[in-house]
Parts: sequence; C-alpha cells; structure tokens
Amino acid sequence: MTNLARSSAPTHEVQIDFDIRVAMRDGVALSADAYRPRAEGRFPAVLLRTPYLKNGDGALALGRFFAERGYALVYQDVRGRGDSDGAFVPYRNDGRDGYDTIEWLAAQPWCDGNVGTMGGSYLGRIQWLAALERPPHLRAMIVSVCPSDPFVEWPTGTNGLQHLCWLHMTSGRTMQNTGAVDWDAAYWHLPLLTMDEQIGRSMPQWRDELGHEQLDDYWRAICYQDKFGQIDLPILHISGWYDDEQIGTPLNYRGMVAQAPTPRARAGQRLLMGPWGHRIEGVTSLGDLDFGPAALLDLKGAQLRWFDHWLKDMPNGVAEEPPVRLFVMGANEWRHEREWPIARAQSTRLYLRGGGKANSRFGDGALGDAPPHGEPADSYRYDPARPFPFLTEPTSSQIGGPDDYAAPQRRDDVLVYVSPPLEHDTEVTGPIGVELYAASSAPDTDFMAMLLDVHPSGFAQRLCDGMVRARFRDGMAAPSLIVPGEVYRYAIDCWNVSQVFRRGHRIGLQITSSAFPKYDRNLNTGEALATGTRMAVAEQTIYHDAERPSCVILPIIPR
Repeated sequence: MTNLARSSAPTHEVQIDFDIRVAMRDGVALSADAYRPRAEGRFPAVLLRTPYLKNGDGALALGRFFAERGYALVYQDVRGRGDSDGAFVPYRNDGRDGYDTIEWLAAQPWCDGNVGTMGGSYLGRIQWLAALERPPHLRAMIVSVCPSDPFVEWPTGTNGLQHLCWLHMTSGRTMQNTGAVDWDAAYWHLPLLTMDEQIGRSMPQWRDELGHEQLDDYWRAICYQDKFGQIDLPILHISGWYDDEQIGTPLNYRGMVAQAPTPRARAGQRLLMGPWGHRIEGVTSLGDLDFGPAALLDLKGAQLRWFDHWLKDMPNGVAEEPPVRLFVMGANEWRHEREWPIARAQSTRLYLRGGGKANSRFGDGALGDAPPHGEPADSYRYDPARPFPFLTEPTSSQIGGPDDYAAPQRRDDVLVYVSPPLEHDTEVTGPIGVELYAASSAPDTDFMAMLLDVHPSGFAQRLCDGMVRARFRDGMAAPSLIVPGEVYRYAIDCWNVSQVFRRGHRIGLQITSSAFPKYDRNLNTGEALATGTRMAVAEQTIYHDAERPSCVILPIIPR
C-alpha cells in the first residue's frame, strides 16, 4: 500500500435493489441490499454480512462508493437480524450462510463470478468461517479489527463482561439501546451466570457460553485460527494498536504467511496497523492523544485498490508493495516493513528490580537491563471486592485506550516498575511479553501486566496489556488449580505495540491482579467461575532475583 492516494473517480450511476431474499440451504431466507452499476454487463461483487443492520448511512455510502467504481456491493443481514429470517445465534450459522450467499451472488446475471468479502469486527470473523467452507467463487478478503478464537483475547474461561452489553445490543432483530442499562452496576453482579438478570433481559446465549469454562468442542466448532492451512486466499488484514480485539489481526497475518496452502496465498497477505481503536476510519486522535494528520488514511481507497487487483486483475502495484505498513506512535509516522514480527527487532529483557516496596507509583520499583541478584520480593493484597480498575467506558463499543494510569497507580495493590529517563528515543515495535515469577495464597488467582509510556509530566500512557488466570496457565484446554504458596512462572501475552518512547520518557510496567471491568474478577477460591459468589483475599508475591528473574520482553528497533 505504498500508493494511498485519493480513490479513483466514480464512473457509474448506481442501481439499488432492496430486500433481495436469498435462500439458504435449509430454506431460511436472508435479506440483502445490492448496490450495483446502472449499466449493462457483469461486475465483480463485494459481500458484507452484518448483525448491525444493513440499512444504515455507512452501508449506503460504502455501497455507492463501490458501485460507482464498477462493483456490485451486497450488504446482507445475518440470520435472525434485521430483515432476515431465522434465529440469531452468534457465529454458529455464519460459515454455511456465508458460503451459500457467496455462491448465490456469483450466479447473479450482473456478477462476473469474482467475489470478495470485507468488513470488521463480527463482519471480519465470519469471513474466516465462510472461507473455511471453501466457496469456489471467493477470490479475496479484507478483514478488519477481527475477533480471535474463543479465549485468545479473554483467557479467563468466562465471557468478557462487556460481551453482555454486546449481546443486549444485538438482541432481537433491531439494535437495542445500550444507554438504557446501568452497566457499571451490572458488572458487579455475582454470580456471572445470572448477570443477565441484573440488566433485565434473559440471555440464553450468555448462559450457554458460561457453561463451557475451557476450550472444548463447543468452542472448537467456531475456531478458525487453527485452520489457516485450509484458506487459499489473499487477505488484507487491518487493525489499530488500540483496537480492543487487536491481538487477532497480527496473529492472523502471521499465521497465513506461514501456513496458507499455496505460495500465491502466502505471498498475498498484507498487514495494515494504524493508531486507531476498534473504529478505524476517520480517526486521528484517541483520548488525549492526537496522532496528527498522517493518521488519517484513505481506507476506502486502499480497499478499492485491493479488490481492483484481486477481483479485476489490475496491475496497480498491490502485489509488489512491502507487505506490512505500520503507524509508529510517538514518532507519528507510517513505515513499511517486510515481515511481522520485524526481523531486525532486538529482543530486550528489562528486569523487575527494587527493594521490595514497589507498591504504587511512589514505590521503589524499577526496570533495568541487568538481571537482579538477591533482591527481596514485592507483595500486595488482591481483594476481589475492591478490584484494581481498568479505565474504559462501560459499553462494548471500545474497551480502553491510551488512558492515564497515574491516578489508579496511587493504590497499594498495584506494583509499578519504571526505567530511568531515557537518554535517547527508543522504538518498541512488535509483540510484548512478560515473564512473571509469582506465588499466591489462593488456589486460583489472576495476574495482569500493562506496558506504559511514562511522560515527563507524569502522564502514564497505557500502551498494551495482558493477563493470565492461574488455573489456565498451561492453556485453555487444561485447567488446574495452583498450590498456595508455590512459585510459578507465568507467561503473559501483552499483545502488540509500535511506540517511540521519547528522550526523557520512562518505560513503565504495572503488575496487579485485576483489570475490572475489562476482565471478570477472580474470586480467589478455585470454585466454578460461572456460579461462584464467595470471595477470598489473596496475598500475592512477585519475585525478582537470580533464580526467578521476572521481566518484560521488548522488541526494540535500532534507530
């Protein structure tokens, strides 16, 4: 995507056909709106399937944009939503329904048989499920801000609390008003299984999912990230560093490059990561941060160029471009790379250091490149009745951002480790990991890690974070409780970032045992996650000595 100039000019008038009834293999009729050139001939088609209703202004604008430029764009309500018949059960029918719609679309008299799919979030994940059905006429995909397989983003064995907000929003056939619910109050409800009662809506889906606390056949039926070897398609992967489902996009790009079944598909992967949240279009700032005019990209133009190449066979340079395009925050500039993760990145360990009093941002916690020797451990008390907060709006539309954690870090139930002020600009671009040696007085508990850019002003900017639930330390398919008092090594995936820490800034890491309400509270009892209500206070100990060198692992780019 070297050339991201303005989109090509429109050349067609637009014909819109509303509420086309498309029969699925089981006889259920789904509703689609088709935007196509008002002209003789056949055209490539682009399909979007959505639970968020196809009749919005965004669908109209996108449909007209592509139809004016020689495509038939079809927006379809998924089963049980909007004007489509059937019952909405998230993800369970979308693979087969996607296949049936793609093949129906290819057979229309105004389609030339070349079909692409696009869309973000739910619309992104169901593209993968349809691709696994191998529709013969699917040629390319554009997948944005895509959710991962179950428990990749939320490795807790439970629903993310804000998933309940999403289920409420998509209940019935129309969009429900999320502002009608006091979500802050709802998220405190226990047990998790009956949290739907707190909001006044029965949610069978919420309860069904909570009945499966580990990765089992119920969840494997809608997994796709273990099946990249079955998908022979070029894909443009798009997300933002602050997308609350960001982890999936780089994983998917990397998985397809390594595992796609043909050289053409492996070479046909592109990754685009911007300074965005879950919304990726028309955004130049998040929270208090302004990334400048460079952050505003002609995304429709990039999407059009992708389909022009793969659906119209245009020699427009897409195939020759470097495969990875990243926005480097802090420097606030775009850069091309040849691979992800970046090969020249230097894996650098910054070790947790201190004299055993790292509690709060006023403590003695430090980060250094020298391994620790003989240093006392740090400890804190985690009380699930008083969880450490994760700063976010309560709805599911965007979970977190570049928020300032200076105020929450006044608490004693968080350990804060910071480097000395940097003597020169330092770029960190790639996956972030934390190795934590920890013990707990509880049979099950959580550990959260967050990477921060600590500005000279004291602004503690969240960059990325991750967590581990002790019972799932060996994976989501193999839960086992821990022995209280025993030291375990925990590997925490803190997702990905691209950030230049400016001269004078400090690299920060915080460790705690909750991030509420991003994750449900671990009650520290080891009881069933969905039905537990009894709480216990956990005494947590974090070790950083020669035998147990807790650290954060940063991919530092030489500059």
